[in-house]
Amino acid sequence: MSERRQSLPEEREAVTHRFQIAGVVGYLTVGLYPDGTPGELFVRIAKEGSILKGTLDAAATAMSIGLQYGVPLEVFVDKFRGWAFEPSGVTQTPEIPIAQSVLDYIVRWLDLRFGGKEE
Repeated sequence: MSERRQSLPEEREAVTHRFQIAGVVGYLTVGLYPDGTPGELFVRIAKEGSILKGTLDAAATAMSIGLQYGVPLEVFVDKFRGWAFEPSGVTQTPEIPIAQSVLDYIVRWLDLRFGGKEE
């Protein structure tokens, strides 16, 4: 970990991923450093104004700050994989057929896309 925050450049590449868990549609946008590693996360779900939306916003902000201070992505994956709360269930992503929660889905997808540890 670094003692200094490494902000992303003003202009940066990003990946946006659409997901669906038990009928709830969401979008995950990952801002990338020039080397292609993730440095910020934004999560949007269809349940506007819900407690879930606020919770996911807070989790994405905390993970973004952690990534910018050098916390390895695998730390977040290991910590949040398997967390269970609604919505949970079937997804449309073949590599992640069932998600225990949106947070579980997000870290597993990040692992698949950027970490390579998901089985």
